[in-house]
This record gives sequence, structure tokens and C-alpha cells, in this order.
Amino acid sequence: MGHQVALSFEDGVTKVIKVGDYETVMDAAYKARINIPSDCRDGACGTCKAFCDSGSFDPGDYIDDAMTEEELEKGYLLTCQAVPESDLAIQIPATSESAKTSAATFVSTLKELDKHSESTISFALEVQNREALAFLPGQYVNIKVPGTDAERSYSFSNGPEGMDASFMVRITPQGAMSEYLRDRAAVGDTIEFTGPYGSFFLREPKRPLLLLAGGTGLAPLLSILEKLSENPPATPVHLIYGVSREADIVGLDWLRTYEAKLPTFSWDYIASEPGTTAPHTGYVTQIIQPSHLNDGDVDIYLCGPPPMVNAVSKWLDTEGIQPANFYFERFAPKETTGGDAETGAPAPADKVETAGDTISRVEAISSLETGRLEFRKEDSFAHLDARMGLELAVTELMLDRLSKEQLHQFRRLAEATTRAVDAGRILDPEEYVRTNEEFHEYLFMISDNPMLLESYRRLDVHAQMAATFEEGTQIFERVAQDHLDVVEAFERGDKERAREVIMAHARDAKGTMAEAINATGKGF
Repeated sequence: MGHQVALSFEDGVTKVIKVGDYETVMDAAYKARINIPSDCRDGACGTCKAFCDSGSFDPGDYIDDAMTEEELEKGYLLTCQAVPESDLAIQIPATSESAKTSAATFVSTLKELDKHSESTISFALEVQNREALAFLPGQYVNIKVPGTDAERSYSFSNGPEGMDASFMVRITPQGAMSEYLRDRAAVGDTIEFTGPYGSFFLREPKRPLLLLAGGTGLAPLLSILEKLSENPPATPVHLIYGVSREADIVGLDWLRTYEAKLPTFSWDYIASEPGTTAPHTGYVTQIIQPSHLNDGDVDIYLCGPPPMVNAVSKWLDTEGIQPANFYFERFAPKETTGGDAETGAPAPADKVETAGDTISRVEAISSLETGRLEFRKEDSFAHLDARMGLELAVTELMLDRLSKEQLHQFRRLAEATTRAVDAGRILDPEEYVRTNEEFHEYLFMISDNPMLLESYRRLDVHAQMAATFEEGTQIFERVAQDHLDVVEAFERGDKERAREVIMAHARDAKGTMAEAINATGKGF
């Protein structure tokens, strides 16, 4: 019969392949015209080593030079040797482009349009060549807005076996997709989309699941529930749905249907605006019970706006809970771009134009960010070391290449970080994390090197800081001055000084993170 294997690449593209009985992952990938990086193909070199995120496999034959027993115990495999024993999810340490593959484009027809309220519309697409659309529950696609050049990112709200592709959209004033769905959409319209994308998808259930949805972040969790209902797990599945206003409360009937399909499923919902019909008022963390967390032996899946992701992460730390896994999907565009933080609506064209080189059109376009939050100090250190390595690389690339205007902007961003710290303490954690991230990201943004920028953004250092820093957190006193010193080195064209400051900054940042984690009892 074989098994389904999901290959997730570094650039967010995920390909699902069928691997036959007694067939290796690599052989099946080649049949699907996906060239996983390899060299020897007989377990001797380690070039094809990848991390198995979910599922079980026979590792096959290999030598220690290619992969150690310790690596195997952690979940690594050699794709040239591994034979799946169940469905697998594998992280391939390469881009889809390097594997000679890419996300596919599909043509579809608008089949259903359901206007739930003034704020939410769902729709279903009848997809041509549906059998070629393989996705994992929780993933998203980029949909082209009919009649425009705009694209928007939306998660499937149906399971992978559904005949149609269904989505749920929050309606906002002047949003390209919002205007289309609200004013022009008609059954029969042709709609194109590309995908699937994202690492936010259901892994093999091995422990209780806690699903947290913010607004239309309910969509991918409905997809996950549909998949779970096909083979109901014995462990509990609890969902908490958080909204802002009465008009945002949609999909309750859908959730009720899963009470019958999933014997261990329970759910609740809460609204932050007083006076709604929701049974609770406030935020999702207020109705998370100890039983939902199972003393930390729980997998959490959260989809919502960035403040919600950060708030839940911070709440878990405060409560001393270290979940086994915490997967997230958040609406990625930063509020500083002038776009909508929840829906991913882009910044207006005039906003992008007046912002000059501080934001690009690509940065402002809608997208979803998916990933996995870690809760170990060692991971935070590894991310900081990786950031240092990337910053040294971008320094080599960009030194003596910045225009006068870019140097001015670089200095402005460095100066902005000084306002959130004083005398070795953080005055405003949110402001510090934001300005610090904007400073460190700047060179990557203007480098015209998408691989460097993507590698930097995958580190997610700012999310770890946001979940750790509090008002009054001690930080090394030269943190803001280091930023200014890096700028000065760029202004003078002094590469050695820039390298010296960057390396010292990384060392002291690890010290700050260690002290902050120890002081608060947070478990990175």
C-alpha cells in the first residue's frame, strides 16, 4: 500500500509523495521528479541527511561517518536508506529550487460563497486536476485575487481528502480579496492559486492536543479536525476559539459536528469584547485548564495574529509549562508596514513609496508565517550563534555598498533601540524586541539576496526574546551602543571592527538570554 511522505523544504514549499512498500524515500522522490540533494546514495556520505518530524521508519544501512546513532535517536534519517513504516513528515535541509521542484499552480472555479457576517466570508473552489493537489491539514496556498495582480495567503479549512478546496477570510475595508469577495465574486469565477506552503500541519498524534484559534485562524484547525476524524485518536483533543466581536463568531456549527466525529474532542470559545454571546469574556489563555496541558505532555497548535502567538508563549512560560511541541501559524506582515496585522492585507502603495528603503513591496505583500516554538535555552543560544554567522556573512557582502541614504536609515534604526533600554535594563520589552529586530534585519532586507534574508527570518530570534523579556529584565549595558558601533564601522568601511562588535554582541546576548531565562524560570 505504501505511505504518504511530506517533504518540507527550507523555503516553505512542501511536497507530498507516495512511497511504496520497501521503497526508500529518495527513490520515491526521484520518481516524483524531486531531486533531494545526495552524493553516494548508499549510506556513506550523509549528504541526504534530514530530520523526521513525525512518523516511524526503518533507517536501513549506513556508516557512522554518514549518521551517528545519537542522530538517529533524535529523529534524523538518510533519505537514500530510510524506508517508511508509517506516514512521515521530513524536513529537507535545502530549498525546493535546489531539489528541482517548486510549488504547483492550480486553476479552480468558485463553487460556493458563504457570507457568514460582515466580517467573515468562506468559499469553496472546485479544483481542476484535483488528484494532483496533495496537502497536509493546516497548510496554506497563495490565491491570486481575480482581476488584479495581488495574491493573498489562506489556509485550507477542509481536510486533504475533500473534493473541493475551502477557505475562510476575514473581510477588511479596502482589502483586495475582501473587496472581491464582498462586491464582485460570483459562482463560476476562475481563480488560480499556488502551493501548498508552510510547516504548520498536523503531526502524528502521540499525546493530547490543544488547538488554539484566533479569528479566521480557525480555518487550518478545522482542516486538522477533519483529518483527525478519519482515524480518531484515543487521546484528548481540546480546541479554544478566541474572537474579538460578536460578528467574528462563526463556524460554531462546524465545531459541533466534530463532537460526534471525534469521541475525545471538546471545545470552548471566548470573545474579548464584553456583551457578546460567547460564554466567556477575555482571551484564550484565561480558559486553558491544567487538564488541557497534561503537565506539559501536550502538542499545541496555534493559528492567529502575532500578538496572540506571543501572548500564549509568554503565558506558558509564566505558568512554567513546557509543551512537548508548540506549532504556530501567524499572520506575518508587521504592523509597522501599515498593513493589517490579522489578515495580511498589504500596506497601501503610497505608504510603501514614502517609506523608501525601509520596506519593500515584497515585504508588504500578504503571507503567513509558520513554524515551531522551542522551549530550551540551548536552542536560543544556537539561534543567536546562527544569527551571528549570518550577520558576518552579510557584512562581507554589504560593507562599502550602502548608499548615503541607507547608512542614514541604518543609524536611525540603531538609535531607535536606545530608547527602550536604560542603565542595563529593558524599559519597554515590546518596543525593544521590535526595534532590535528591525535593526538586525535591515542589512538582510537591502542585500538583494533572498536566500540570506530567508535564512535570517527562519531563526525567529525576536519571538524567543518576546517570550522571555519583561519590563526590568537585565541586559548587557552595551547592547544599544553595539548597534551604533556597527553602524559607525560601516560608515568608516572598517570590516574588522564590524566583525569584532558583531561577535562580542552575540556572546553578550547569550549571557542576557541565559540570565533572563533563569530569572523567570522560563524553559527555553
